[in-house]
Amino acid sequence: MAITPEFQNLLTYMNSIIIGQEDLTKKLLITLLCNGHLLVEGVPGLAKTKAVKTLSSLIDSKEQRIQFTPDLLPSDITGSDVYRHETHQFYFQKGPIFNNIILADEINRAPAKVQSALLEAMGERQITVGNTTYKLPDLFMVMATQNPIEQEGTYTLPEAQLDRFLMYVKIKYPTADAERQILKLVRKEEKQEPLPAFKKITEKTIFAARQEVLNVYMSPEIEEYIIQLIMATRNPKPYGDDLAKYIGFGASPRGTIALDICARAAAWINGHDYVTPDDLKSIVFDVLRHRVLPSFEAKSAGVTAEQLVNTLLKRVPMV
Repeated sequence: MAITPEFQNLLTYMNSIIIGQEDLTKKLLITLLCNGHLLVEGVPGLAKTKAVKTLSSLIDSKEQRIQFTPDLLPSDITGSDVYRHETHQFYFQKGPIFNNIILADEINRAPAKVQSALLEAMGERQITVGNTTYKLPDLFMVMATQNPIEQEGTYTLPEAQLDRFLMYVKIKYPTADAERQILKLVRKEEKQEPLPAFKKITEKTIFAARQEVLNVYMSPEIEEYIIQLIMATRNPKPYGDDLAKYIGFGASPRGTIALDICARAAAWINGHDYVTPDDLKSIVFDVLRHRVLPSFEAKSAGVTAEQLVNTLLKRVPMV
């Protein structure tokens, strides 16, 4: 069981447009296959928004961009009841959340009450306004971006919302070779081969691929390792006094589920019939960096969540 030609073409197509961000495009595809949501963090100019918009353009779906700002209201996202004078009745006017792929651009620029408007949508795939609950589309994915360096006018995402993101991906600057290629393409010094016509991937194809991902085999040993890794985030004392001091809160069951399904999706994309330790390692930081919360002592000592996860990986043995 391996990645199908449709999704291999999608990955190749995206990498030909988004230069030097192969890890990001792969994580976007994993999120799509796992029916999850993605938070992308990176400095300005790394094609975060372009990558998300490129993926949406290759899928037969409706995409909506929401630019998060400090003056945004929850109803600007979910919609609201509007009074119609002609009928003397209220009717629900749907907000932009009622689309398939939502690009929440610079999500940390909106206050907590606006960010919280996404909690029900991301967790339960529905929106409740007043006494009525409205179901969201079967294909529904939130892809949010945030800027790590501009802190004025930004708000920290609540932990409850962070946990609803399947993965939290931090992207880096492209390599020198990729930077050189970008320059040549921008200056028209290097002709880019015209991309072949791309047949958009349908929802039916996506749902079928998701089922294939679920069928990827995971050995009892790797499954047990995932469980022990998550348990170590909650009870780190057996793995060192430093971890016990520095880990404030561990990963929720969503973390266990995310590690399982993301590892299967990574294996499927890599052409494996079963999950290998390398498949798991390729996604573990993206799944856990926002679920392992450093304590006050850790923050004071400059210890990050990524360092804690790295220490856990070294100390929790593979059974």
